[in-house]
Amino acid sequence: MKSKILVAIIFLLAPLLALSAGEYGILATELDNGLAVIVVENHTVPLVTVEICVKNGAFTEPPEFDGLSHLYEHMFFKANRAIPNQERFLERGRELGTVWNGTTSTERVNYFFTLPKDSLSPGMIFMRDAICSPLFDQVELERERSVVLAEYDRAESSPFYYLGREVNRLLWYQYPSRKNVLGDRDVINTATREKMFTIQQRFYIPNNSALFLAGDLTPEEGFSLARGVFGDWSRGEGPFESFPVPEHPPLTENRAVIINDFPVQAVTLQMQLMGPSVTADPGATFAADVFSYILSQPNSRFQRNLIDTGLAVRASIGYYTQAHTGPINISMQSTANKFQDAREALLAEMAHFADPDYYTDEQLESAKNRLEIQEVYSQERTSSFVHTLSFWWAVVGLDYYLDYIDNLRKVDRQAITDYLSQYILDKPYVVGVLISTEDQEKIDLKEEDLLP
Repeated sequence: MKSKILVAIIFLLAPLLALSAGEYGILATELDNGLAVIVVENHTVPLVTVEICVKNGAFTEPPEFDGLSHLYEHMFFKANRAIPNQERFLERGRELGTVWNGTTSTERVNYFFTLPKDSLSPGMIFMRDAICSPLFDQVELERERSVVLAEYDRAESSPFYYLGREVNRLLWYQYPSRKNVLGDRDVINTATREKMFTIQQRFYIPNNSALFLAGDLTPEEGFSLARGVFGDWSRGEGPFESFPVPEHPPLTENRAVIINDFPVQAVTLQMQLMGPSVTADPGATFAADVFSYILSQPNSRFQRNLIDTGLAVRASIGYYTQAHTGPINISMQSTANKFQDAREALLAEMAHFADPDYYTDEQLESAKNRLEIQEVYSQERTSSFVHTLSFWWAVVGLDYYLDYIDNLRKVDRQAITDYLSQYILDKPYVVGVLISTEDQEKIDLKEEDLLP
């Protein structure tokens, strides 16, 4: 689900222009070193969120770096040139009244501090030291490798992890590491300081990053502080010129996998297809959002024919917007004795997606209206709204974000039909099934049975 703001935004590549709409005032500029600076002004409470967003993540990782963007995120909150160790880092955060965290996804890594307005200037210095001068202390690195591997252990404790991993491995068959945020256990366990510094030198540069300041400050105040604190951060060589990201080759045939190592009670089917790239085919992403929302509603034909009939207990379809090919995910959960009928019903629904009567005009308009309303509600908390802004800056840019609602309103039947024809109807897919060995034997299910 996307989250965009109903506000006039211009993202400048040169000196600033003022923009504002509704209760938000948003301005953007670019420093001489290439750092994008975006300010979201909201004086509701005396808090400010300082966020750094970097175009890094799984999509930048060849196999030998698989999972190291996430490990780097953990190492961010450690020793640097100004902070001698993690204990002092935590202490300094408490002194500033800071709540902080970071996240790693496929095409973005972000770090954010939310702190009282009075701590803004030292908080920005705190952020600068962390991003510009990490030490990657060997003892701290070894300790944090264990923390990340513990996350790996928790993921592996769920049978759904193995289903998703194998489906992803088959879908992104040429470059699976570039879609694998969690990473490879051996790569994480053998990560070195040298690899951490390599990531920093390639991607943690101002001309591959954006600084977001959101909350109780004026744009003029934010830009002045940004220039004073981050202005001497040295520009680097464009990472995607030196290390271009390869595009995932298309899937040429249907593939199937069965995961049967767990005593699960239900049968789960996960089907994935290669959807649009938001940079190559942005129009299809709006149609994907609207169509997915239509099918998610209880009154949709999709839900009625799968859920209301009792064939499945859960069914969904969704699209994840990405620059480097976004996946379309169709999933369903059923019982062993109903699974074969449920699977046939699901394939029948997919075959009829483009039928003129598959959804009504009222459902189409309702989906667009409700998506727009959700966007408005998503803007309520500035400290979380800024994460949405940084995601879209990294993946596709704020111009896409600016036009989202307008483009959503333009989605019509033809746009949805074009999306379905291009990315779903009669297109190769990967299908995975999570089922217990007992249930698999009971219904005599084989991988070849899952293919047309």
